[in-house]
Amino acid sequence: MQVDGTLLTILGVAAGVLILTGWVDQIYKGYKSKSLKDMSNFLMIFISAGAILWLIYGVVVVDVFIIGTNIAAIILMIIILLMKKRYDKKINAS
Repeated sequence: MQVDGTLLTILGVAAGVLILTGWVDQIYKGYKSKSLKDMSNFLMIFISAGAILWLIYGVVVVDVFIIGTNIAAIILMIIILLMKKRYDKKINAS
């Protein structure tokens, strides 16, 4: 089955936007509540590891959508991790 290049571009961009939107919403809610205690450490570890592996794959196959989405995902995961550490510290200090 032959797929048009424009359709693949739209598909890649849509996939990236959908995946990253969930993390942006989590960061926003965490910032507002100043709490990420319900965020699983295992979830963050496994998703981060998956994003790193997808990034490596994207570099090997030279796919800008996979590379871009996973760089953004790694950045968002770092933000969540830093927020979680900061907010957990405040809860433990209280």
